[in-house]
Amino acid sequence: QVKLVESGGGLVQPGGSLTLSCSASGTEFSVNAMGWYRQAPGKQRELVALVTHSGTTTYSDLVKGRFTISDDSNKKTVRLQMDSPKAEDTAVYYCKGYLRVPPTFTLQDFWGQGTQVTVSS
Repeated sequence: QVKLVESGGGLVQPGGSLTLSCSASGTEFSVNAMGWYRQAPGKQRELVALVTHSGTTTYSDLVKGRFTISDDSNKKTVRLQMDSPKAEDTAVYYCKGYLRVPPTFTLQDFWGQGTQVTVSS
């Protein structure tokens, strides 16, 4: 059983800074990639940022230059540094893991429970 747990959400002022963290735990698994998605009320869930096992990063154009995704050396913890957030960044942020788990080690998707980020003065 694999579990992804996010932390670090909350209220942040426009132009401030906030860091989200996500840790994956459970039985033996390997990480292919981990990413952050978000969903605002009335909108579809969208990709924010992704980091692969090799360190390649991908960002939404909406956050490029303001948000930074990073992972630990074990690849099982991923962070999202949110700098200069805007009101339109307000959403529930979800961590997603693209993991290979036993017994077949086929690639599977796992989601965290989500953490609310509200950007407001």
